[in-house]
Amino acid sequence: MDNRAIGYLDSGIGGLSVVKQALKQLPNEQVYYIGDTARMPYGPRTPEEVKKFTWQLVDFLMEQDIKLLVIACNTATAAALDDLTKQLPIPVVGVIQPGIDAASKATSINNIGIAATQGTVNSLAYYNGLKKINRNFHILQLAAPTLVKIAEQPPKDDATVQRLVTNILSPIKNSDVDTLVLGCTHFPLLAKFIQEAVGEQVKLVDAGASAVNVVEQTLDNFAIKHENDNRQIKHENDNRQIRNTDKYFTTGDPETFDQLAKNWLQISSLSVQHVDILDGKLITVE
Repeated sequence: MDNRAIGYLDSGIGGLSVVKQALKQLPNEQVYYIGDTARMPYGPRTPEEVKKFTWQLVDFLMEQDIKLLVIACNTATAAALDDLTKQLPIPVVGVIQPGIDAASKATSINNIGIAATQGTVNSLAYYNGLKKINRNFHILQLAAPTLVKIAEQPPKDDATVQRLVTNILSPIKNSDVDTLVLGCTHFPLLAKFIQEAVGEQVKLVDAGASAVNVVEQTLDNFAIKHENDNRQIKHENDNRQIRNTDKYFTTGDPETFDQLAKNWLQISSLSVQHVDILDGKLITVE
């Protein structure tokens, strides 16, 4: 047993889609989350820059004494997972391989779409991973960086959001894919709009949510689950809301992060701290 927190990192709020699933599936595990909103998006950046930023976030979380790291960002997973896995003394879980595995099982006709950031698309991580499973998969990749901006700063009315999302995903809608991987953890925040845009016949695969299954397996494999393993506790209940041990950090505006996070996670109160970036090091601001 290990009562330390699980650390999650992302370029912004997208990784909260992973946390949301973790709160449901692993309700007694403590959450430490860092969102690098001051430097998002990561998608257009070079792999080297993404790797550098990711290591800075990791170093910050390691200072918080986490027991397991979740790279809740596809772009960061593509750029840094291998290095992190080799160099860190704790288990590391990325979001790409779980998405690959889930998509390979979900498709009925071997036609899979990948919606992701430019960086993830350029990495070919999903493409190569799926082809490794089945060389007969037909894969359509779509870089959709504007979806990240919509998720972080959504228009006030749903009709505008739907119009924008439908336009962006028209190549998927006009294709013959039967499965679409949400290859950016921001995208599940727009899932209802994405489903409407591509049609009900297309199965959506949430790579981040799939990663929580791997997190659970890893906790078991390393025997590092929290000692209070009560699956009946749900994060929407008072039991979750009165637990104030979870910590959320952002390099951006904490008030904006707080509002978006509470709305998405359906939690009434969060502990959100601003983190400054000084000479490549993240420092909390009291």
